This record gives sequence, structure tokens and C-alpha cells, in this order.
Amino acid sequence: MATVSSLTPASSVAVVRVESAPFAEHAYVVHRPDRSDCVVVDPGFETGDLIDAIVERGLTPAAILLTHGHSDHIAGCHAVRRRWPGVPILVGRDDADKLVDAVANLSAAFGVAITAPPADRLLDDGDQIDFAGLPLTVIALPGHSRGHVVFVLAGHPIVVLGGDVLFHEGIGRTDFPDGDFNSLATGIRSRLYAFGPDTVVLPGHGPPTTIGHERIHNPFVPAVD
Repeated sequence: MATVSSLTPASSVAVVRVESAPFAEHAYVVHRPDRSDCVVVDPGFETGDLIDAIVERGLTPAAILLTHGHSDHIAGCHAVRRRWPGVPILVGRDDADKLVDAVANLSAAFGVAITAPPADRLLDDGDQIDFAGLPLTVIALPGHSRGHVVFVLAGHPIVVLGGDVLFHEGIGRTDFPDGDFNSLATGIRSRLYAFGPDTVVLPGHGPPTTIGHERIHNPFVPAVD
């Protein structure tokens, strides 16, 4: 059974985190407290618990946002789309192939072919999107995968829906076929560490963290001032 928890990373936004086995992947349901629509970020394997969490809160997804196309982050797309037909799926342009290719999204290597519906919109660095009253900036951060993106919500503090880029005192793996440590480290330092220290990062695995904490304590990508 998935672990469902509520987070309040900023006063103007509510977040439900659904942690799915077997990779302890985090799907996020993000919404304004005064609205009934939401975005779903990286729906994972345990879709029954994810859908229940959405329905129990009286929410309706306005979009499925994917930080990247690895199987543990896309496994729930079909189920969410069946429950809410027509909800658009957005992913970084260079990870679009992973949604429909079990080899590219790494699920074939585990003996289970997992795919998702094709993306309705491909995202590029600097794109501005707005669903459920949540204006988000797209930042391309390759290294864990070629087309990885993060979603940045302006506010006090800023909230980054970060996927598998920057973890609490860790980073995403870079040993996959299209991974690259130098690209990941450069992106973290130049793009994420540029945000203020109180910026909250909601990662694809592990607990939330802040940019201030990681600049000081991340052993893989220490800040270079």
C-alpha cells in the first residue's frame, strides 16, 4: 500500500505526496487550498491510492506533469487518464520517447513493459505553463535523463517539483544510458543553486529539502562560490 501524506511547502499551495513501491517514488498532487482543480506530478505504480487521495479531497486533475520518462514516474498515467479522460500529459521534449518505449523508460530491463499515453505537449527550457491556478516555469535539467525537467512555482518560498535531480543530500543516478553526471552537476549549480536558500525542493524520492541545505550539505554537488 502506498504511503499518503500532506505537505504544506508554502502557505498558498497544498501538496499530497503518494509514495509508491517498489522504488519509493513520490507522486505529488498540487493544488491551491481554495480550488478544486489540481496537477498530478509523476504518477507512480500504486495508482489506486493516488486516485483515492485525489477523489477524497474533492479534486479534479487539470494536467499530468512529468519530470521525466522513467517507468516509476509514468506508471500511473494510464490509470489517471482512464479516471479523468482527456487530462493532458506534459513531458520534456527529449524524454517523450520514453512514454511509449519500455526499453527507453527502463521497465523492459525489469521484465515488465510499462508505457504511458503519448504526451499531449512537449516542454522546453523556459516554458511557462499554468494549470489549476499554478503558474509554473519549466527548467531543463538533463543528467539523470536526457529530457529531465523541473517545475518551479513562484511564491514565498519558491517550490521546485524536482523529480530525480536533487535529493536530500543526494542526486539522481547518472549511470543510465542517457545519464551524465557533469550535465547534472552543472545544472544543479547553475540553475537550482541560483534560487534563494529557503527554496523548497520536493524530490522524486526521499524527504523534502531546501536549496540552502543542499548548497552546504550535499556531498555530490557542493556549491562553488
